[in-house]
Amino acid sequence: MRRGIYARRRVGFIAALSALIALIGLFGPSTQAQAALPTPVSAATARTYLASLTVATEVRTGYDRDLFPHWITISGTCNTRETVLKRDGTNVVTSSACAATSGSWYSVYDGATWTAASDLDIDHLVPLAEAWDSGARNWTTAQRQAFANDLTRPQLIAVTDNVNQSKSDQDPAEWMPPRTAYYCTYVRAWVQVKYYYGLSVDSAEKSALTSYLASC
Repeated sequence: MRRGIYARRRVGFIAALSALIALIGLFGPSTQAQAALPTPVSAATARTYLASLTVATEVRTGYDRDLFPHWITISGTCNTRETVLKRDGTNVVTSSACAATSGSWYSVYDGATWTAASDLDIDHLVPLAEAWDSGARNWTTAQRQAFANDLTRPQLIAVTDNVNQSKSDQDPAEWMPPRTAYYCTYVRAWVQVKYYYGLSVDSAEKSALTSYLASC
């Protein structure tokens, strides 16, 4: 009888231990995997979206970055930049003002890892000027603010600052991330954002996106 009790206890202990290991696996690696750009649509969906986008000449007249209010308060003392830094980093520690005081960030654009938040820019994957050129000039300020602070679509990502600066406001016909392994994710995200916001593409941009998506 006593031996049966011990056996049941042992089985119960093993089951509990297995459940704990599974729980650690569930919340450990998957939490880190989610700490990045929201996953863009599939290549097949991106190709469908791209085919439906209006092709038009870009118009830069009147652009001003201040027309896109950005880095608004998201929660408590955290603005958009700080929120993305926390999302995209590993072991990020923040001050009471939500400034990142330590952590580690892997830049998917170039494969570099940084331990100082000051080495990172938050890239608008579809640049603000590009959005203006392709339709955002006709939006309200509230619409431009939503675009500039969009944490739901794959539009904001923490990357190496000088890589982001080299990109500037260029589209995929003019600039792509140095790390070719990220090409497919980048163009899928680009098309998804343009589709969601009803932005146009110019002919060279569409040609480049079509080519890159064909390889995804």
